[in-house]
Amino acid sequence: YKDLMANNGAAKEVILFAKNRLQKFYNPKMYKAPPKTELSKEDRIFVNNGGTPPPTEAPGGIAGTGISVGLVQLAASTSSSKVAPPPPPETMEAYTKKSEESNGVMAMMDLLVKDLDKEMTEAETEEKVSQEDYEKTMADSAEKRAQDSKSLNDKEAAKADLQSSLEDSTDERTSTAKEHMATTKYIQELHAECDWLLQYFDV
Repeated sequence: YKDLMANNGAAKEVILFAKNRLQKFYNPKMYKAPPKTELSKEDRIFVNNGGTPPPTEAPGGIAGTGISVGLVQLAASTSSSKVAPPPPPETMEAYTKKSEESNGVMAMMDLLVKDLDKEMTEAETEEKVSQEDYEKTMADSAEKRAQDSKSLNDKEAAKADLQSSLEDSTDERTSTAKEHMATTKYIQELHAECDWLLQYFDV
């Protein structure tokens, strides 16, 4: 998204710059001159006292736009440069300024700028919708995590209750087993006494 916006913004600036340059040729009234560079305080004092202003930096790239050109025109070989060029082809008539063609070029540039604006607006809308979806997903995830955490706490509490109940049941089983052993021992003793009584009662 950021790359798209940066590239489209740069392309839009280049188109508007080129359109402004064409306005200088086709419609001078519509041309907007670049802002004049302001001199620093020291340079103004120097110029006011009769000095020459400092040299300005040479514009870089295409017509001072700072855009470098990827194409390079190679010079013709020395042998062909010695031969005189052929005469220019004959034309239909002398050059006349065609405002309709310039309007067509300007309209095409306007159309390109509109397309870039449209693409940037669509990208911004998609980014906004994606951000809202992301925030909603994160909110839903946070709510689900909270519910899962609560469920986990409830299950841990239930597990603790079951563990306590198991310990109570184990203690009760141990106590019951001891009682059963004591009862069994008492029954054996009673059995022994009864057997003794039955054996010696008849005698």
